[in-house]
Amino acid sequence: MIIGGLTFDMPKSDTKEITRTKKKASVRVKEPPMFRVILLNDHSTTMEFVVLVPESVFHKGPAEATDIMLSVHRNGAGVAGVYPKEVAETKSAIVQQLARENSFPLKCTLEPAQ
Repeated sequence: MIIGGLTFDMPKSDTKEITRTKKKASVRVKEPPMFRVILLNDHSTTMEFVVLVPESVFHKGPAEATDIMLSVHRNGAGVAGVYPKEVAETKSAIVQQLARENSFPLKCTLEPAQ
């Protein structure tokens, strides 16, 4: 060991090994808030189109898409999917665009999922 230009030899038994440990930072990733995309009933949009929307936009199978359409028809609304806000907004915009392109007044809304 060198102190002030002088060298000292220390016996091995007196030396202390210094270990440094790094504390791992505890990082918690918070899940993004989820939103339901809800299709709303109207008196002009065909049932076939309402089935097509969950199949094409939300990647649902024919049976599940039909169940969503029946919920829209019978209850006035049906949940097409639950997604993070940005994804839900994008899917909602796609539904609105498809409806306009096919001359249907189909609407959908978003609501926070609990």
